[in-house]
Amino acid sequence: MKRDRNHRIELKSKREIGLMRQAGLAVWQAHAIAKKMMRPGIATVEIDRAVEAYFSKRGAEPLFKDYPNSVQGKPAFPAVTCMSVNDAVVHGIPDERPLVEGDIVSIDTGCRLNGWCGDAALTHAIGTVNPEIQKLLDVTQGVLALAIELLASKGRWSQVADEMAQYVLDAGFSTVECFVGHGIGREMHEDPQVPNFRGQSLSGSSDFAIEEGLVIAIEPMVNAGSKRVKMCRDQWTQVTADGKCSAHFEHTVAITENGPVALTAAPSEDEAAQLPQ
Repeated sequence: MKRDRNHRIELKSKREIGLMRQAGLAVWQAHAIAKKMMRPGIATVEIDRAVEAYFSKRGAEPLFKDYPNSVQGKPAFPAVTCMSVNDAVVHGIPDERPLVEGDIVSIDTGCRLNGWCGDAALTHAIGTVNPEIQKLLDVTQGVLALAIELLASKGRWSQVADEMAQYVLDAGFSTVECFVGHGIGREMHEDPQVPNFRGQSLSGSSDFAIEEGLVIAIEPMVNAGSKRVKMCRDQWTQVTADGKCSAHFEHTVAITENGPVALTAAPSEDEAAQLPQ
């Protein structure tokens, strides 16, 4: 590894990015398992158990279970996945409530495999959702795709974040600003912080260069209404302040000599043939 001159950013080698791809594929497989289970009548805790069983079978360490709370004395996170339903933005705890037609569920999970981490999130529609909610999902997935595309042509993250914010604003939605993406490598959370919005926090020394070896988890969270969120009594789940729905998409992305690569994306045919069953 080498360090970015202006930050404590660990730039990864080609070999290390290859190892991170293996962790990313394990995360992709976990999401594939969860996707097949997303239907009316199932409880999010059942999906969480299936993902936990898969990580155990792969010999992968779940990154979320027992993750310490940022507030001293508050409980650690109790599950392998974050399951955030409808107005829950992030850090939702899986439970026994059956999902119903029209719900949306954001599932965020990650693992460490052979010493390297992968982290990704998807939001699923349960059955048919109303057109405005489907638009919210499409825009959130779209702004993540836009960010990955822009990494090929922009020199600084602030340039990417500025276009992300405008994309969401033009769609009539709001970007959550109190949660951001992050660097990732041997640990789930490394430098730098990766905001999805514009502002003074993205100027000067807080900005970072987009260069080969950078690996970041980009995770826009987009609300149908206000960008404001609030904490629930469980001391983990964050919900929208106005009760409107929220969506969350995330990929672990590496900057390679051939451009940006989503390490948690679906496998190629060659990769798929080598994946453990």
